[in-house]
Amino acid sequence: MKKEINVGKPSSMNYSILEEEIVYKGFFTIKKAKISHDSFGEDTTVICSREVLDKGDCVAILLYEKDTERLIFINQFRYPTRRNGNGWLEEIPAGAVDDGEEPKMSVAREVREETGYIISDPEHIITFYATPGSSSERTILYFSEVSSHDKIFDGGGLSQEGEDIQLCKYPISKIDTLLQSSNDAKSIIALQWFKLNKM
Repeated sequence: MKKEINVGKPSSMNYSILEEEIVYKGFFTIKKAKISHDSFGEDTTVICSREVLDKGDCVAILLYEKDTERLIFINQFRYPTRRNGNGWLEEIPAGAVDDGEEPKMSVAREVREETGYIISDPEHIITFYATPGSSSERTILYFSEVSSHDKIFDGGGLSQEGEDIQLCKYPISKIDTLLQSSNDAKSIIALQWFKLNKM
């Protein structure tokens, strides 16, 4: 019989990493581990093998251009998505947190590089795992209001990183259409938050 957990009570489950090795190291690192952890069954232990795409944190941000009442998205080619589409994906700006960088610094840098806008004090929305079964990456999600006068750089991404980014703006009246058409998790979460908290 499986154990039931009452909401709000801490879990007493334990685990051990018995073995761990790097099986691939490139732009990403893939690790393989042998793991032992407590079972929800009575007095039993699960031993299993798992692989993980081992990544650091990333940041993402929903930008709202207040003077034009538009939400700012970007469009770029995303190789992993081409299996179920043409490969181009509209999403909110996002990118990796570099070593030694605070997340708020990272998100400001990504906004500048990808959209050309400057931001000063983004509002933290939530931090979440998008694919906890296969990746260690967390997404730190932000929101910021901007004005059309805050676009002082070209944007479009970094050519040395092979980025080619198109800026897209949508009136907030189209938020339901965006929610229905988007297949990007971080963008959906951000749009839902905006609709609940800012409209």
